[in-house]
Amino acid sequence: MSQIADLIDVTATWLVVRVLIALLFGTGLFLTVRLGFVQIRRFGEALGAFFGGRSSTGAGALTPFQAFMTALGTTIGTGNIAGVTAGIVSGGPGMLFWIWAYGFVATAIKFAEAVLGVTYREASGTDQVRSGPMYYLRDGLKSPALAMAFAVVAGIAALTTTPFTQTNSIALVMNTQVGIPTWISGVVVAVLTWLVIIGGIKPIGRAFEKLAPAKVGIYLVGSLIVIITFASRLPDVFAMVFREAFTTQSAMGFGVFTAIRYGLARGLYANEAAYGTAAVAYGTAQSDRPAQQGLNAVMETFVVSFGTCTLTALTVMLSGVIDWGVPVGERVTSTAAVALAFNAAMPFGGYLVAFCVFLFGYGTLIGWAYYGEKFLEYWLGRGVVTPYRWIYCLLIPLGAISKPTLVWAWGDLMNALQVFPNLVGVLALSGVAAKAVYDHRRR
Repeated sequence: MSQIADLIDVTATWLVVRVLIALLFGTGLFLTVRLGFVQIRRFGEALGAFFGGRSSTGAGALTPFQAFMTALGTTIGTGNIAGVTAGIVSGGPGMLFWIWAYGFVATAIKFAEAVLGVTYREASGTDQVRSGPMYYLRDGLKSPALAMAFAVVAGIAALTTTPFTQTNSIALVMNTQVGIPTWISGVVVAVLTWLVIIGGIKPIGRAFEKLAPAKVGIYLVGSLIVIITFASRLPDVFAMVFREAFTTQSAMGFGVFTAIRYGLARGLYANEAAYGTAAVAYGTAQSDRPAQQGLNAVMETFVVSFGTCTLTALTVMLSGVIDWGVPVGERVTSTAAVALAFNAAMPFGGYLVAFCVFLFGYGTLIGWAYYGEKFLEYWLGRGVVTPYRWIYCLLIPLGAISKPTLVWAWGDLMNALQVFPNLVGVLALSGVAAKAVYDHRRR
């Protein structure tokens, strides 16, 4: 099994370091310029939409606020905790800088995806909504073949990554902190997931309307307690982050390329820009203003890249729970490291982490269940929906007992493959997103 994980990791590394670095940063920089630095110039409006953009102005399944919370709640998963920590352990402190770097340009990618998702969706009243990269690839780019290629890859990715990565992290922290056997956690999470997703997007939207703000607020408070407790170490930690982000001969054994590889992979996994999922989530909004949903996407990416990911990285580095002097394979990692960091700052901190990991992972599980449903529905037809929901939930217990190394390596690989067809459409149709920015500014 370890050999398989190593092979998958090598393949994912080749795709991320050799291909995706140039493609993602290049796309992000191009869109940032073409959209007039929308993430800076329109950040105030994005912030206003974050706090007050709840009015419905068009056909769709969810209110704009529910659509935003669905996107945010799905994006903020265990990748923001376990994935970031695993990336620091394997890629070094400099990884955090590259999460920030990608997060900045990723806001422009997410803006474009959300705009295209609303522009090219198929919406009829509040019941039938079909959105996602498949539709702007088919109807905007006029490429049914590329639309189908995306649906196939993304559908397989949704079914074979999320039920494993999210559940694995939940089961790990429940086992280390509470002593619950991993298989029991898997079964419980599977049942809870089924209870929500069996009803479709409306129950999912209602769940996220309450779940997303709660889980962000709880994790923010806990992380700030850790950061304040070890605040005297902040200058040293930030110095280490910037030093390790650029050095080619690191005393810690990492170097710039390792930092970029893990920073980009974990940043991509954490904020989901370029996956195409933003087009699915924001395409469900009851809104006829694509730019409004684009601004929500900007805020979503900002919260993830500069908020939750940064909080996780700082807690594990400030608390000193990672021993840089031992081999990578022997270092504490994933949710266990964050639990130790919280325990070092407060009584029962590990239990708080366990609760946050459950909320994070559970939210991503139910959100990605809907994404995968839309991908596979485009590929195989409406009849696949009910069997898919059952299969998705039945896979969750398997994720709880899987090896973390294999789980995350496979997730990196599949998500990297998902990016390519989507970015073809985003780049080719970037003029549509640019027009939305211009039209929005005229109002």
